[in-house]
Amino acid sequence: MSAIKSKSILLRKKDILKLPQGVGVYVFKKKKQILYIGKSISLKARILSHLENAKLDPKEAAIIKNSNQIEYYITDSEFKALLLESSLIQRNHPKYNRRWQDDKSYLYIKITLREDFPKVLSVRRENDGRSRYFGPFPSRGDVEEVLRTIRRIFPFCTQKKIGKKGCFYSKIGLCNPCPNDVVHSPLDERTSDLKRQYRYNIRQVIRVLSGNLDLVLKNIYKKIRELSKKQRFEEALLLRDKILYFEKIIQQKEFTDDILLNYNKSKESIELLKKLLQNHISDGEPLRRIECYDISNLSQKDATASMVVFVDGLPDKSQYRKFRIKNLRLRSDFDMLEEVFERRLKHNWPKPNLVVVDGGVPQVVKVKRVFKKLGVDIPLLGIAKHPDRLILNAPTKLTTLRPSMNNLGFNLIRALRDEAHRFARKYHLLLRQKKMLK
Repeated sequence: MSAIKSKSILLRKKDILKLPQGVGVYVFKKKKQILYIGKSISLKARILSHLENAKLDPKEAAIIKNSNQIEYYITDSEFKALLLESSLIQRNHPKYNRRWQDDKSYLYIKITLREDFPKVLSVRRENDGRSRYFGPFPSRGDVEEVLRTIRRIFPFCTQKKIGKKGCFYSKIGLCNPCPNDVVHSPLDERTSDLKRQYRYNIRQVIRVLSGNLDLVLKNIYKKIRELSKKQRFEEALLLRDKILYFEKIIQQKEFTDDILLNYNKSKESIELLKKLLQNHISDGEPLRRIECYDISNLSQKDATASMVVFVDGLPDKSQYRKFRIKNLRLRSDFDMLEEVFERRLKHNWPKPNLVVVDGGVPQVVKVKRVFKKLGVDIPLLGIAKHPDRLILNAPTKLTTLRPSMNNLGFNLIRALRDEAHRFARKYHLLLRQKKMLK
């Protein structure tokens, strides 16, 4: 989280009104002294509420009275804001984060590092000198949400003592490998491998809790490629499903509600997207219908493609379409894209105002050639990964755009990409399952 840069404003209402609406962490300060740290899914609204509450609440009044500036950090998800907030509180011991100092209301995540099979536990304030602690977290709900998210990607044990048989969570894949099973298995090479796998999971849990999310994602994608090269496609597919879920969570604005599916926000998203693309679309272009395409081609078998449609910034599932690649000689995603667009453009479906492809420069160039061959003139862009960025079509050369991760227009494109991933993967898995049943 140290890579996230902060900005500061004076504690004045006119300056607060200029704050962004997005997700982030805020710090009330007096010069260099940190007095209070909080997080919010809307920085401006939350800080304004502090000003209003100060009229009635003595604690809020003290925070406002003793502060003269606000430092704030923009994050692109509540998950990241929660991790950053807990890290800053633990590092700075703010005076007015009272529960941290006075009682046991705050929770920590504890990892028992000195055990053969470290456990991941939620605890009240303590320090046994033998474990790693992350926090504090303001509520049990926050801790449970963080651990639930991580555990689906990197299973771990929460039992304080090793038992004689596998626990309940091992049966549903959330404690895997289960220390209970490993300890009571014969000592052989497989047992050592399972122990190494468990400790690998714990290292990844620590990286996530430390905020090193980019490194974690990079390592997982590397592992997926290694599994694919070894033709362990089922394992690669399972791991890819997990990482897509994880990416969705760490990019999602709120744990409980996808902000892009709110109608008012969708209108704002469209307007901000127009501003991002103002040099690449015609003036007055409505961007009412946006189509996004993704190829699902793991192991080059049962390749499929998806077309998802957002209308007025919201998904219209009745317009979604799926394609099974017909030409079995095609091996690259680029050639498959060509087949998909040639088939799509033969249909008398509504014309899109914008086409989005999952991919970078090569994918955009390929689709651009198809459009030229078929005499089609539709605004086109790609969304590349690591980090997410837009590849904009242009008459002479392509342009790369890296908007703020907090930009709702950019997040609309990311939401389209994620939905296209989901829809293509769902169809791909259906075909594979049918083949296995036969």
